[in-house]
Amino acid sequence: MSGGPDASAVYSLGGSQAEGARLQRQADELACDSRALLDRVRLRPGQSAIDLGCGPRGVIDLLADRVSPGGRVVGLDANPALAAAAAGFAAGRGLAGVEIVTGDARHTGLPSGSFDLVHTRTLLINIPQPGAVAAEMARLARPGGWVASLEYDMEYALCYPPHPACTRLCELFTVAFARNGADPFIGRRLPELFRQAGLADVTVEARAPVYPAGHSRRTIRADLVRAMRPHILQMGLASEAELDELDAAARAHLSDPPTVTISALMFLAWGRKPA
Repeated sequence: MSGGPDASAVYSLGGSQAEGARLQRQADELACDSRALLDRVRLRPGQSAIDLGCGPRGVIDLLADRVSPGGRVVGLDANPALAAAAAGFAAGRGLAGVEIVTGDARHTGLPSGSFDLVHTRTLLINIPQPGAVAAEMARLARPGGWVASLEYDMEYALCYPPHPACTRLCELFTVAFARNGADPFIGRRLPELFRQAGLADVTVEARAPVYPAGHSRRTIRADLVRAMRPHILQMGLASEAELDELDAAARAHLSDPPTVTISALMFLAWGRKPA
């Protein structure tokens, strides 16, 4: 792995300021689902946890709340700017026992068996070697500890009434997102990846969130296509004019309260490292 592509370079959505802001917003949007996942693994005060691919915030605050007092939380991200933002977030919140490091989730260099919980959220979907990350997660977990992930499966989307702009954005997203080998359908693969990594008691739960008009998560497909616009143009998938027209039309349709939309299936998976 040491000779492979730089981890931040293969991140499908890039490292722009806009992407950093979207990740900050995502932390609030997905907090309820992340709490539900953490409930499944019963993290306790005094224990240790790591959030791989934490971005500018991830779930480090949720983890710190659960392991305090006396616990330890590590946030790791390959992008130095995002890691710095996470450190600033932890300091600003006064989170005790939190350390932020810059590193590659595929080979962190951290000692084996260091954590009671190893966690990722929307990380495996974004990188071309998810199996390597799953194996690293299992290595980092202590015997008897937990590995847990929240990931999406982007094949199943619903927009009703249907609209051609929404359909076209979904098509563009799938092609552009997978350009570096990332798998937009990773959600369904989580149990398989966890078992291949040697985890036991693997459990999976699927959710299909329906967000109301005005919710920031309702336009996630359009937001992701915006984030990948430079790559879409470079690949020749669409023109600037078409992207502008699609974006405006899709957002107008999604702003209409009667429109029902499911952006993707959300998978929550967890497993235990054998003692």
